[in-house]
Amino acid sequence: MDRAALADFLRRRREGLRPSDVGLVPGARRRTPGLRREEVAALTGMSVDYYIRLEQQRGPQPSEQMLTALARALRLGADERDHLYRLAGHNVPRRTPQDAHVAPALLRVLDRLADSPALILSPLGEVLVANRLATVIFGDRSRLTGWARSDVYRWFTDPAARGVYPPEDHEWQARSLVATLRAAYGASGPRSRAGELLAMLLAESAEFRGIWERHEVTRRFEDRKTLVHPEVGHIEVDCQALFTEDQSQALLVLTPRPGSEAENKIRLLAVLGHQGFPASR
Repeated sequence: MDRAALADFLRRRREGLRPSDVGLVPGARRRTPGLRREEVAALTGMSVDYYIRLEQQRGPQPSEQMLTALARALRLGADERDHLYRLAGHNVPRRTPQDAHVAPALLRVLDRLADSPALILSPLGEVLVANRLATVIFGDRSRLTGWARSDVYRWFTDPAARGVYPPEDHEWQARSLVATLRAAYGASGPRSRAGELLAMLLAESAEFRGIWERHEVTRRFEDRKTLVHPEVGHIEVDCQALFTEDQSQALLVLTPRPGSEAENKIRLLAVLGHQGFPASR
């Protein structure tokens, strides 16, 4: 671990970012260039003291999980992310088509979508990052581990995963997920993570096997969906996807039609957050 170089790298990247680059409000008075240390700490989920010690060359070696959070918070590209790992004394993560390092370009767009639910997804339906409104509607998936992070896997192995869609849409959603997995499998082959996921689902789910035999293949993002929230009921949204150049990640944005009841419901959820409506007396 090169403490001096790591501290200098973190400081320079922090000072090179503006609050608006990471979705923060600048505020009236800012005496220092770039982001404040406490803002970086909040973005990564670490304590302010821990981050300050890293910049002062006094901190312990960061874990790989912490480095991933730092790379995302500081909007590092893949090469910069690898450099960060080396400075911290870790092996560089192997780059694959399913690399979980979120593309900075997609993050910059996501940061500006405070009024619409938005998520960045891997080809296997893993939520890499989501904005606040998306977590209010879909739940916080950041604590999920292993294959449970994949929407495709959860759909066919956990009945609770279907609650966000009305029952009449379950067949269409299931076919869409399988068609998306087939596209990922075709692009990466049987020895990829898509191949691993396919093998598990073929073994575990008769429903999946039946849909897989249809040989439908596409990335079905641009359509209209009905979502179900326990507090506000059905929400109809249009879905649009923005892909990285190599098609390895997609930013999915869900927008209600202007002036619709769904738009009012999303505005209400933006205020309500995860708190829920107060219980009636």
